[in-house]
Amino acid sequence: MNRKVLVVEDQREISSIIIKYLENEGYDYQLAEDGLSALDTFSDDFFHLVLLDVMIPGIDGFQVLSEIRKVSNVPVIMLTARELEPDRIKGFDLGADDYVIKPFSPKELMRRIKSLFKRVYNENSSQIIELGDLKLNMGSMTLEKRGQTVELTSVEFRLLKVLVENRGIVLSREQIINLAFGIDYEGIDRNIDSYIRRLRAKLEDDPGKPKYLVTKYGAGYVFGGDQQ
Repeated sequence: MNRKVLVVEDQREISSIIIKYLENEGYDYQLAEDGLSALDTFSDDFFHLVLLDVMIPGIDGFQVLSEIRKVSNVPVIMLTARELEPDRIKGFDLGADDYVIKPFSPKELMRRIKSLFKRVYNENSSQIIELGDLKLNMGSMTLEKRGQTVELTSVEFRLLKVLVENRGIVLSREQIINLAFGIDYEGIDRNIDSYIRRLRAKLEDDPGKPKYLVTKYGAGYVFGGDQQ
């Protein structure tokens, strides 16, 4: 499966170079040119890496990183023209994995991306859980059904991960939210029924008669239901 990169950069001359090199390396990508559209794009799709410029319109890269870290541990490389140490420290404190100072060498950036992928998505050290037709790879954050990749958004993956790790246990909606995003997180609606419906459509042969994501009426959801 190709790695997918979210490029958050408002300067076209820079983003076009980055995209050219990503394509040459065989990576998929999406481009966002401001902070709010970056968060919208991130929530709507699944990414293996975020290249995040600090100085972008709307909300800046630090704010975008802070919001991403509320829902995901996806690797983030910050791109910035700021060379001051306090700025780099701020980025690392917020959860950045690496920092690249502008102007930078595109070849060096690709090497940093490869190094980060190797460290974060090392298949040999990944925990793989196989349940029926499903194979969930916790390390690479990917899901397969009968050998075919199932595309999940970052929110969907985190919810599924919590349910799988607690399979056979009925979890309330609030418990699922707290386990997936933290007790103070308010980034998505507390009613997660719509997310469960989307997951069912992707996982189940017959979403109307689910065998994986089972509803326990009045209580919540359980992964596997009576199959476990």
